[in-house]
Amino acid sequence: MTTTVDNAQTATNPTDTLGPVIDDVIRPQAPIIDRDGAFPRPGVDALAAAGLLGLASSTEVGGGGHGMRAVAEVIEGLAAECGSTAMVMLMHYAATAVIEAHGPRDVRAAIAAGDHLTTLAFSEYGSRSHFWSPTGTATAADDDVVRLDARKSWVTSAGEVNSYVWSSLPLTRDAGPMTLWLVPADSAGLSVTGDFDGLGLRGNGSRPMTADGLRVPSAARMAADGAGLDAALGAVLPWFLVLNAAFCLGLADSAVAEAGRHLTRTTLTHTGAALRDAPVTRRDLARLMIRTDALRAFLGDTLTALETGRDDAMLRVLQVKALAGETVADVTDGAMQLCGGSAFRKELGLERRFRDARAARVMAPTTDALHDFVGRVATGLPLLDEANR
Repeated sequence: MTTTVDNAQTATNPTDTLGPVIDDVIRPQAPIIDRDGAFPRPGVDALAAAGLLGLASSTEVGGGGHGMRAVAEVIEGLAAECGSTAMVMLMHYAATAVIEAHGPRDVRAAIAAGDHLTTLAFSEYGSRSHFWSPTGTATAADDDVVRLDARKSWVTSAGEVNSYVWSSLPLTRDAGPMTLWLVPADSAGLSVTGDFDGLGLRGNGSRPMTADGLRVPSAARMAADGAGLDAALGAVLPWFLVLNAAFCLGLADSAVAEAGRHLTRTTLTHTGAALRDAPVTRRDLARLMIRTDALRAFLGDTLTALETGRDDAMLRVLQVKALAGETVADVTDGAMQLCGGSAFRKELGLERRFRDARAARVMAPTTDALHDFVGRVATGLPLLDEANR
């Protein structure tokens, strides 16, 4: 498992850059993106212009050189305002992690410059949320050319990015469980094959894609043939799980803050009392705050474990998304109940956060799968059975 430690001495605080983008673009656009199910292109473009696409890219290629902690703060801030934009960026950063480790310099430099948006293309119809078991194939075609065929079930930002980190079965049988490829978005034979009209995260562009005779140069392979699962577990998974936890934290924290504002400013005309004046209401708000702050503390400890190379870093990474998914579901549900009928109106933004929060439990690896992984690590078993590797 790999991660990058932030260098606060050489890099600008990214939250200083993020704030104006949120105020000017992300927050005003969020209700429109949710209403229309539109991809958050204005927000993504503004984030690119602010240098945030290359936040985690190496300074060697012109990137920000920031590690996971700074990136998590950005995802948390985005999720508090627009879950769809946050998810697009989350998948970009997760894909960037493996591109930084195994991708070509020109693509790394384009990401660093804010000229290249990328994403992961792992989930498939045949294996669903079991991303570690691809069914799509890679076949040697002409000299130095590989043919890819697959039916991807959900790809965030499908049709909107410049490249896809693409998983397949290996070229050589028994080479390993998975091979990763960097697939340009304009590749012939690559198509988006459906639409997304979801309960939440309505603008994240998560749609099915098909590769039908897609051809890429053999140099598009990232890591050795069959070594894609090790690359995914070592480079992608820590970023994906930790940033998902930050995403959940942003949603939960904003829901609690909105509930607190509602309870403070809403009064009962016949008594003159504010909703906050009821002890039971204050108690319920406190419980939501404590749950959210507990997640913040656990996420902070997970980041520290990664940055310091602690022995329990792997366990913490697996635990943090499971904890975050359950926390954000419960907290947003509680905030809806606290605010009553007002929460069902669009103005508060609570019902949007409630819907966006439902994704965390079922996004691969699901909460159930993570509980199994945690149990395996805790009892000395390998993360995956040998048949799945």
